[in-house]
Amino acid sequence: MNKHVIVLPLVALALAGGAFLYLAQGDTARLPAGADTGREPVFTSPRSEMLPTVNIAEVKSWKAGEKPVAAQGLTVNRFAEGLAHPRSLLRLPNGDILVAETNSPPRPKDGIVQRVMNYLMAKAGAGVPSANRITLLRDVDGDGHAETKTAFLTGLHSPYGMALIGDTLYVANTDALMAFPYKDGETKITAPGRKIIDLPAQAPNMHWTRSLAASPEGLLYVGVGSNSNIGENGLESERNRAAVIEVNPKNGYKRIFASGLRNPVGLAFEPKSGALWGVVNERDMLGADLVPDYLTRVEFGAFYGWPWNYWGGYEDRRVQPQRPEIREYTKRPDYALGNHVAPLGLTFADQVQLGSRYSDGAFVGLHGSWNRKPAAGYKVVFVGFDDGEAGKAKPIDVLTGFLDKAGAAHGRPVDVTADAKGALLVSDDVGGIVWRVTKAN
Repeated sequence: MNKHVIVLPLVALALAGGAFLYLAQGDTARLPAGADTGREPVFTSPRSEMLPTVNIAEVKSWKAGEKPVAAQGLTVNRFAEGLAHPRSLLRLPNGDILVAETNSPPRPKDGIVQRVMNYLMAKAGAGVPSANRITLLRDVDGDGHAETKTAFLTGLHSPYGMALIGDTLYVANTDALMAFPYKDGETKITAPGRKIIDLPAQAPNMHWTRSLAASPEGLLYVGVGSNSNIGENGLESERNRAAVIEVNPKNGYKRIFASGLRNPVGLAFEPKSGALWGVVNERDMLGADLVPDYLTRVEFGAFYGWPWNYWGGYEDRRVQPQRPEIREYTKRPDYALGNHVAPLGLTFADQVQLGSRYSDGAFVGLHGSWNRKPAAGYKVVFVGFDDGEAGKAKPIDVLTGFLDKAGAAHGRPVDVTADAKGALLVSDDVGGIVWRVTKAN
């Protein structure tokens, strides 16, 4: 057995509402490579897994001089390193980069399911305590490396999303949207934050990240993931979750903007259409070849199916009672990124200068699978767009090599954004690094 595949032969655990979670060995992928991507992905029959594969890539840190593999015509180097689980990124008007050094809040330790999940996270490099910090990175001399690294904002609670509107920096903690006074060029915020709204974070708080995007009109959009795989903790625990929430930061007014999104993480506005787009992590335990994670336009009032349906109306019969009447109101996502690839980061190409091949579209950070063999994700891809819509072509690999030949993970890409010179920055939480991708000389 591959030493990097962790097999957990557990008895199937019956959970509330007729839903089931299974953790054990079995199953290999059957789809041809790339068939699960694009606007028209190929689907297999769902398999309620009694014995799914739990395939955790063991962490094997980058050595000095090692780096991922950039696509032909590109090169990659270290922008900043020695970070504590870096996740989301934000470029400030003066070119400084903010990075959230963060992880999930402490999780319950009781119960077999929770103990298994804690073990899996630890093996995947996600078991470290959250630094609860936003760090400022500054490239003083313009050489593509951050010489300055300072604790910009501390005392947070599993912070993730960040957005700047005027002189206010908004930070999405796992349990609240906060506002802080911002002054251009400063390297530290000491003023206390002001709470705008509470965010749902009740235990077990399965999806703890709270992504954040600001519209040109000054509204904020918060991505809140579900509190379960398919509702097994009860739908009451899913109130205001599996959704994108629209917030007016001036008065705290909020509403559900779109729903049925199991775990919407990266959010960004497409520059030509002005529409909000997001990347979404779909459900587990239907086999290695279901269900594709996706990139989609996030439309006001739209319902994307979770937990009853996936990909525009395929029924998940594990969820009881069924809701067949809502199938016709379920919106189909725009573009499949692959099964279990775990997309987290999203940025559009309008401010990235990597050449004509990457001039119109979206860069997506694929964090990587934990329950699929062979492993999927663990790379940064580019999805071409045509007139504000995702195109028909398959994704283009931009940055690979996060897994070695033995299946161990040197790193796992998370967020993506452009720096002031048009390079693509990629946070790597397991590696503790922010990578910088540029055109090769």
